[in-house]
Amino acid sequence: MKRFLFVAILVMVTPASAQTEGDGLNLMEEGLKLFFKGLQQEVEPAIKGLQDFAGDVGPELQSFFLEMGPAFRTLMQDVEDWSSYHPPELLPNGDIILRRKVSKELNVPKGDETDT
Repeated sequence: MKRFLFVAILVMVTPASAQTEGDGLNLMEEGLKLFFKGLQQEVEPAIKGLQDFAGDVGPELQSFFLEMGPAFRTLMQDVEDWSSYHPPELLPNGDIILRRKVSKELNVPKGDETDT
C-alpha cells in the first residue's frame, strides 16, 4: 500500500514535460509501469485463489445448471412481472415458493408497507 501511495504521489507531482530517460520513457510513464507491475503482484494471489475456487466448485455448478437450466428458463418465460411477487421463501421441507402479491399490496408504496 505504501508503494501505491508513493507511486501515486510521484505521478501527480511529476510534470508532464518530465525529462526523458535513456530508453525514451519519461518519468510518468515509468511510474505508471511500476504502479501496474506492483498492482499485478498484489492481485496475483487473489487470482490464484479464485482459480482454485473455480476448479473446486466448477463441476458442481455445471451439474446444477444442467439440471436446473430448463426449469429456470420455463420460470423466466412464465413470470411476466417480478414486481408482482414477494421474495422467494424456503419452507422447512426444502421447497421454495414464490407468493404472488395481492392487489392491495401492489398499490402500496414500499415505505408504507406494514407486516400483518
